Amino acid sequence: MLLKRGRLLLLLKLTVVLGSVWMFSLLIRPKTGWDPTYIFRYGWLEYTDADGGPEKRIFFCVICSILCIYRIFKLSRKYLLFPLSQEEEDFPLAYSMVVHHKVQNFERLLRAIYAPQNIYCIHVDKKAAASVLSAIKAITSCFPNVFMVSKAVSVVYSAWPRVQADLNCMADLYNASTKWKYFINLCGQDFPLKTNLEIVRALRSLKGGNSLESEKLPGEKRWRVTVAHEIVDGKIQVLLLLSYVFITCQVKQPPPFNLPILSGNAYIVVNRGYIHSVLKDNRILALIEWAKDTYSPDEFLWATIQRIPGVPGSTRFSSSLPNNFPSLSCARTHTRTHTHTHTQNPHKPKLKLHWYTVFG
Repeated sequence: MLLKRGRLLLLLKLTVVLGSVWMFSLLIRPKTGWDPTYIFRYGWLEYTDADGGPEKRIFFCVICSILCIYRIFKLSRKYLLFPLSQEEEDFPLAYSMVVHHKVQNFERLLRAIYAPQNIYCIHVDKKAAASVLSAIKAITSCFPNVFMVSKAVSVVYSAWPRVQADLNCMADLYNASTKWKYFINLCGQDFPLKTNLEIVRALRSLKGGNSLESEKLPGEKRWRVTVAHEIVDGKIQVLLLLSYVFITCQVKQPPPFNLPILSGNAYIVVNRGYIHSVLKDNRILALIEWAKDTYSPDEFLWATIQRIPGVPGSTRFSSSLPNNFPSLSCARTHTRTHTHTHTQNPHKPKLKLHWYTVFG
């Protein structure tokens, strides 16, 4: 009797859920014509973005949450439900993803890199629209190995909060699982050029090493770490000292432990031991405090840590080597490409290609 009652309750719940999905689909269906497969297309999950693009915000969060109950979302979007090989299952990865808009781009990226043995920390900028945060929360709720960062920050370009966003995810990922082998940080506009298996094999080939830029700091960038900066009205600027006669910049003290400051970029692929050092090593903790009032700290912090003796996967630094010496740029075979436009004439943009660490 109890068994029959339980089955009836399950059937009732399923009926309510499917009925709700059906009613929402009737509300959002096109006015002219209707294809019965429409509700499982990606367009059904379209979302309006702040830039006024062609996406449509229609009950995204509610629909996604309902679909997650019976795994319809994962199935319709063709997420992997099991590891594709033993090699991949034995080599899980940890991802940090910093996002502030474009929910569809985020979902495409997550689907492209998703594997059930990996783990993913999502940081949504505190300044992001509430609808963006709700939509991304709805997506992450579908997966046991994808979670929101425990403490989000308001990200400021070229300032410390951009680093803090990754640090918070690093700590959450480190504490969430002891199994993952490598950490990869991404932004919402990234996209992989390799499969998970190809990435795993590339990382295995590092034999415990790290993949990131770490070169001598160019002279034209010295001001970034020798003058103190502050955030004013959401933008970073030089910290000015006022006196009776002069307005001067506040000069920073040398870095702790006389650490040489190296040049790199924000995006890295590092082993679990490197992350442990970032979170626990007193030398690195002191460096982190020192770097909080510098300009664009994400472009030197990870590179500098990579040269600190004793950090797992680190490489030795020699001040006598020239900037273009091969050993000062680690694992360029694992770089990623990044394109952006730069021109004073918006009608004739020039495309520039830069190489960034890892991914594609």
